[in-house]
Amino acid sequence: MIGQLNHVAIAVPDLEIATKFYKNTLGANVSDALELPDHGVKTVFVKLQNTKIELLEPIDSSSPISKFLHEHPNGGIHHICYQVEDIKSAISKLVKEGARVLGTGKPDIGAHGKPVIFLHPKDCLGTLVELEEA
Repeated sequence: MIGQLNHVAIAVPDLEIATKFYKNTLGANVSDALELPDHGVKTVFVKLQNTKIELLEPIDSSSPISKFLHEHPNGGIHHICYQVEDIKSAISKLVKEGARVLGTGKPDIGAHGKPVIFLHPKDCLGTLVELEEA
């Protein structure tokens, strides 16, 4: 069902500092910042040859990333994202297998303009998993 790794998301307390680190220190190709109010974050993508790193900064205190940073003030890996061909059939299979889809249980539009869902970490070996329709 899952395809390639789409990205690894890292929550950061300061997106500008994190962006400069990846761009200047590591010499990575970094996208412009994109604000996603529906998700409560500002995001930057670090483009690698085989995948991406997503840097996430909360827009305000109601963002899920704010809660994460409260527990991990220096930041850290927040989630991993895999591609799926058909997100609706993926949801159906996952729910039948007992996995919990977070939120409304229906796809939202993610940072790449494609449908995404998140799976509960307790059902995914302690890792928050995002699925994005390819």
